[in-house]
Amino acid sequence: MLGVQEGTMQEQFVLSPDSSSKDLSPIGLAIHAILNNLPVTLRSRNHLGVKIEEGEVKSDSYTGPILERVLQENKVIRTKPQSGDYQNIPVIVAPMRDSSGAAIAAIGVVDITGIFDLADLMDRQSKIISQMRYCAVPET
Repeated sequence: MLGVQEGTMQEQFVLSPDSSSKDLSPIGLAIHAILNNLPVTLRSRNHLGVKIEEGEVKSDSYTGPILERVLQENKVIRTKPQSGDYQNIPVIVAPMRDSSGAAIAAIGVVDITGIFDLADLMDRQSKIISQMRYCAVPET
């Protein structure tokens, strides 16, 4: 969308249920950069969106099962999708809401905290500490 401001053309990006992938790309690219290039996906309620990986928009007509579910249920979802580009990879997807609370878009990222099972991590740490007790430590 182009807007006129003081005699010059200035590009504007609109966040609404009808936002296009062109509107969503700058938001997604900024979030992608902030998250140290973790994959980011987003779409509006009425239009396909973007998939961003490795510093660039990989698709400008993207949707995924969890993005669609979040738009329908209007709540944050943490899961491992059973289908789609991120099948079996932990993701967090959240709605972007308008002033009345309706979901107008959804944004998702790969959940690096979900990759590690905390119980498994604690078990491994215990085993490592246990093994260290039996290691000879050279005297200084």
